[in-house]
Amino acid sequence: MSSVTPDQPRRPAGVHADARPPDRPTAGSRVPSPRHPESSRSRAPLPVAAGVAAVWAAVTSYLPVALVLGLAQLSEDAATLPGALRAGLAGWLLGHGVPLQTTAGPLGLVPLALTVLVFWRLTRAGVHTTRAMGARGRRSPRQALTAAVAVGIGYALLGVLAALLVGSGSGLGVSPVRAGVSFALVGVLGALAGAVRTTGVAGLLAEHAPGPVRDGVRTGLVAGLLLFGAGAGAAGLAVATGGGDAADMIGAYRTGVAGQAGITLVSLAYAPNATVWSTAYLLGPGFAVGTGTAVRTSEVTVGALPAVPLLAGLPSGPVEGLGAALLAVPVLAGMAAGWLLTRRLSRPTGEERAEPGWPALLGPAAFAGPVAGLLAALAAGLSGGPLGNGRLAEIGPVVWQVGLVATAVVTVGALLGAAAGKLLGRR
Repeated sequence: MSSVTPDQPRRPAGVHADARPPDRPTAGSRVPSPRHPESSRSRAPLPVAAGVAAVWAAVTSYLPVALVLGLAQLSEDAATLPGALRAGLAGWLLGHGVPLQTTAGPLGLVPLALTVLVFWRLTRAGVHTTRAMGARGRRSPRQALTAAVAVGIGYALLGVLAALLVGSGSGLGVSPVRAGVSFALVGVLGALAGAVRTTGVAGLLAEHAPGPVRDGVRTGLVAGLLLFGAGAGAAGLAVATGGGDAADMIGAYRTGVAGQAGITLVSLAYAPNATVWSTAYLLGPGFAVGTGTAVRTSEVTVGALPAVPLLAGLPSGPVEGLGAALLAVPVLAGMAAGWLLTRRLSRPTGEERAEPGWPALLGPAAFAGPVAGLLAALAAGLSGGPLGNGRLAEIGPVVWQVGLVATAVVTVGALLGAAAGKLLGRR
């Protein structure tokens, strides 16, 4: 009787049951699907991807501004929806560095909190555009720059449209050309920051940069962040000390709870500006809150000021007594950055601890000073601006003074901190 059943077909003679063709996988084995490079996947056209990313970055950075300014305008008989939307557009333009022409003069004091939000959203736009064009991880500077320029062009068109809308329906004057140039510059820089990271160009540049330059840039950035952190702490302490005056200023606005909340949020939008001004105060050059005014550790000369809660923390006079210890804060920030540089270069390699030589240590420490000075000067330039043609036409620190003093202070502090870290590390 045959052993062949309907479920067990007859096999040719000489062929065993477990025999398999050499090119056929066995039962239960998984065949990996072929990997397709990112360039072979379906990619969106560059104009479409960049346009969508730019529009989304604009919407997500504009809506919070419209909400805050709508609350600030809210009162019993004011604040309509079109007015809030138009005011949001005006504030959004101001956050990009576009001055507004009013009957009292130019309004150019940029709320840096909004600028940071805009830059972050544009960074994400650069990331999305790079991924859409299939350039992720390609380490191609050309593709990173192409994505950034595409986003910048689309963003510039949105800036021109916003300027036309604000200038046509209100008493504000906005230059469409200035808006287009400012939006293009901010759009390209923000998108480029995201594109170089997504494509891997940032890692490529770090690999080809000399070691002392790379360590010096990192130390300078750390020193700059420590300086701004000290400035933020000093500004927060000053505002907290004058919290009663700030509350009285907010209560003087007869706008109800919602309106006072909006005014508070507007003041918080300028908190990064106050941080930069406080840093300039700690460094020594100080800042101005109007024509002919000066706020320094050695001199405080101010006149009548507007009822702005953020100005409630201004010092009433020069620093005396124990307050003079504030002058040592920038030097300590530089020393901390130099100390961290020594710790980073002295990390154990294998079973032994590497000890950097003096040139390899002092070179990056000296280079950290100009990096921190450039960062401080850039922040000082962005934090100031006019509030009309009157005595508030000059607000903020002097850029070159802040940059020069920060360079000198951080250089000396980083050298001292690096040398102290090396000497104490030997012990």
